[in-house]
Formats: sequence, C-alpha cells, structure tokens
Amino acid sequence: MNFLECAAKPLLAAAGIAVPQGIVTMTADGAANAARELGGPVVVKAQVPAGKRGKSGGVRPADDPEGARAVAEAILRLEIGGHPVMSLLVERRAKITAEYYAAVINDPASQGPLILFSTLGGMEIEEAANKDPRQVRRLAVDIRKGLDRATAAKLLADTGVRGVATYADVLEKLYGVYRTHDAELVEINPLAVTDKGQVVALDCKFVLDESAAKRRAELAARGVPEQLSELEARGRALGLRYIELGGAIGVLANGAGLTMTTMDVIRHHGGQPANFLEIGGDAYTLAKPALELVLANPRVRALVVNFCGAFARTDVMTAGVIEAWQALKPKVPAFFSIHGTGEDEAVKLLQERLGLKPFDLMDDAIKAAIEAAEALRA
Repeated sequence: MNFLECAAKPLLAAAGIAVPQGIVTMTADGAANAARELGGPVVVKAQVPAGKRGKSGGVRPADDPEGARAVAEAILRLEIGGHPVMSLLVERRAKITAEYYAAVINDPASQGPLILFSTLGGMEIEEAANKDPRQVRRLAVDIRKGLDRATAAKLLADTGVRGVATYADVLEKLYGVYRTHDAELVEINPLAVTDKGQVVALDCKFVLDESAAKRRAELAARGVPEQLSELEARGRALGLRYIELGGAIGVLANGAGLTMTTMDVIRHHGGQPANFLEIGGDAYTLAKPALELVLANPRVRALVVNFCGAFARTDVMTAGVIEAWQALKPKVPAFFSIHGTGEDEAVKLLQERLGLKPFDLMDDAIKAAIEAAEALRA
C-alpha cells in the first residue's frame, strides 16, 4: 500500500528525522494561503502515489503567494502516472548544498531488509547505480539483530560525506520506521543538506506491507487504496489474488511461489506473462472463475497450467480445470505441466477428457506456449 508524501513524512518526523514545514491543500487559493503562512519561497508538490513527479511537472517552486497560486493551478490540471492531481503539499523552500539518497527495502536476495545509501541524491536509484555503481552502498540487515549506529557508520565510510555520525543516525532512525510500521519500502530522496547545515528529508516514499494492513489498521487508513483494473477488482471480489500484466501468456498455477517461478521462466524464454494468479489448493472449487478471469484478458493468446502438488493433489486440481474448460470451451491453446501427488491420475484425466498430454518439463510447456502465442500474433 502506497502512501502520499504528506502522509509518509509524519512517520519520519515522529522518528526524529527532520522534514520541511508544510501545509496540505486541495486548491490554488489554498496554496497561496499556505505560501503566505509559511513565508518566503516555497515549493508546491502534487500528491499522487506515483514517482517522477518532478519530471512530470508536478513539483514546482514559487517565490510568493501569487506564484504559488499560479503553479498550483497548473499542477492541479495534471495527471501523473494515471492519477489525477487532487491535492498539493506546499513546503517552505530551503537552499540546498548537497543531496543524498537513503532507503530501507525488502530484499529478496538476502531475504531481509536492505539499507541503501548513495551520494547521488535526487536521481532514481537505478539511474544512480548505472551512473556510478560505487556510489550506491548496500547493507543487508539481520532482522533479528537490527541496525545500530556503528554498523550504519561503517556503511558510510569512504563515501565522502561530512559528519558520518549524523547520517548514521538518520539510517538508524529510518530502519526504525521500516520495522515499527511493517514497511516494504521507506525511501528518502533527496536527503538534503541546507545552507544552514541541517539534514532534511525533502521527499519520502513509504510502502506498507499489504499483509500488515489488518494489524496496522490505523496506519493503513492513511494509505492510498490500490488502483485495480476491472479484472483485478473482479478477482478480489472472488477472493482471488489476481494481478493483470501486459503479456500474452496466461498463467494458472497453484501457490504464489510456483506462479512466480512460472512467470520468471516465461520471461527467461522471451515471453511475457499476462497475469499473476495465486489459486493455491482451491484449484478444484475455484477453477472456473479463475480460468474465466485469466481468459477475460483480451491479450491472452496462450495459457500455461502448471500444477505441482505435495499435500494438494494434482489430479483433483486438474479435474477442476478440466470441468471449467469443458464448460467455457475456450479457443486459446493450453499447455500443461503436472507433477507431484496424484500426477499419474491427473495425466490420465487430461488425456482422456481433453485429449491433451502434459509436458514432462515446465520449460517445454512454457516454450510451446510462447511459440503458439507468437504464431497467433502472426
């Protein structure tokens, strides 16, 4: 769950990280009044759950209240990342002498939190890494031990920043925000140094782990509800975790891990998945609505059905898909890979009732699906 900047910064402030004084408003007149109240030059920022607001014209400086009104009028006419600008954050503008990047993210490689710090603040982190990989420092954190200031200081050694202790303190507090609030990501970009020597978080991105939303209900209420496509909303109403993607290969698999693996292998062989759909052991009872959901995407030109069972029986899951297939009679070609408990029975069912033989290897099923999709496109 994404948070607007104006909802994320109070989390930093509560942890002791300095943020600029700011006022939220929804109108150009409100922006002018905010600038008047703050005094001096300000910056007016679009509040949308999307990146690259500056490049889209959603962050603009103003020297006085009338200037704030003018830029606010322009920003409120924008749509950024598919989000119309409905609110603004007006902040007091400071003179900046240096910009850094700091973040804590969930890291699949280390299976835990990862601290990132870069002297190339103001850039997207991928852009910064491409420009000079040595300027992006990384530190995997053992979540059982946490992050202390001394360890953070070691990460910053030889970066050239002045006052390492100050930035180590910021990283320690940022990690505290990440842990305290069950975040997937907490990012400050830029972490700026003002002409008065103050270290300030000029921007903040906060993403709450969706699985923590129930136990963090008060915090989640401040987040931005996920924008769902029509098919994603349909899936949620059915109790299915469906994410619509841009490819042509539909995916129906049991369990999140196998589904992700299937998607990765599709990409590895040059295809693009059309969806993520976690169906788990309910494949028998949910097969028909799940199959309808996958095939309702007009981009789908081939389907991969990948079942691997241990406790869940693959013959029961396959029987559910077969019944759904016979009821829906889709014209899209399907390619099966079935392994695990009940495999022999599943293979027999598939051959007898649909006249299809599953592939011995998942890779072969996926390669055949990609070839079929390419042929249909031609």
